[in-house]
Amino acid sequence: MKTLQFIAVSFCFLAIVGCKNEPKKETIKSEKVVEKAKTYAEISIAEGGKWIDGTRGHEEYDGGTSFKNVTNLRVPDKHTDHSWYIRYEGPGWESNKVGYRLYLDWRNAIDIFGKKTDSMVLSKVGQDGFDSYHEPEAWGQDILKVGSGLGVGSIGRLVNDKMFHFKEVDSTFASIENGAKQSSITIDYHGWKTADDKIDLKSTLSIQPDSRITKHTIIPSKEINGIVTGVIDHKVAYFAKESDNKKWGYIATYGIQTLVPDNLGMAVFYKTDDASEVKKGEFDYLVEFKPTTKPIEFYFLGAWEQEPNGIKTQEEFLKYLDDKLLELNNNNKF
Repeated sequence: MKTLQFIAVSFCFLAIVGCKNEPKKETIKSEKVVEKAKTYAEISIAEGGKWIDGTRGHEEYDGGTSFKNVTNLRVPDKHTDHSWYIRYEGPGWESNKVGYRLYLDWRNAIDIFGKKTDSMVLSKVGQDGFDSYHEPEAWGQDILKVGSGLGVGSIGRLVNDKMFHFKEVDSTFASIENGAKQSSITIDYHGWKTADDKIDLKSTLSIQPDSRITKHTIIPSKEINGIVTGVIDHKVAYFAKESDNKKWGYIATYGIQTLVPDNLGMAVFYKTDDASEVKKGEFDYLVEFKPTTKPIEFYFLGAWEQEPNGIKTQEEFLKYLDDKLLELNNNNKF
């Protein structure tokens, strides 16, 4: 695995660095980290190197000397998995409870950073080696093996039992926003081709202080069937339930399913009116959405047993989910 050598720069995540004149890449002012914040989002790209023909059959970013955070990015068309260009391979977001990252390439899966601290840590993750976050650190580590699945709460399309990720997309844009009440990431996919359809899709992921829960809002440009979200199947206990008023439901898993290995709970909460079916896919438990061009809102979460004061048993996890389902039942939102 490649390791980037870094130029030491004090408070590098606050520095403002000029953009390089590289085609098909747009970056705007560097993102600032609020020191006492309880949420944070970022996307960070390598600089100081160049694109070369790689050993995996695609181009790679080689010889990078540092990373810089940006608030807007047009993902280079050549970027794919293991290109060594985007720090931890995509945007990340966190609360004082948990962290997440999205693979901003054809996989489009969402992974989990388990945290042992309530401090904001993402600005430091992956700075000392491209994939060092897979190893245990004082702050925590990457805990979820995604493989060929969706991870938790990401988007795919199921057509005739075949899962389409984001292998064919004309262009992808990402933007970051950090505020006092939440941090969010917006991804605009232009020309996402699956089977015989081609659409645009806007995806917004946001997290609030003191919460494990990410709100995910998607807006398709065309009514097509088969758009799904889900939870990866790691052969542990699976649960599904609807609220008393039948307006909300959840799918969830719990058990020893981390890279540690130890206990992790994952769940997706969805509006029953938005869903056409809850089903089992090849690699995931899935919620399939009805065709629409209106916004679809759902929520997902990861709960790791090593969090400070974390959920440590299946019984605690199910009670937590039932409490959250009751909250949705009463308020129609978190």
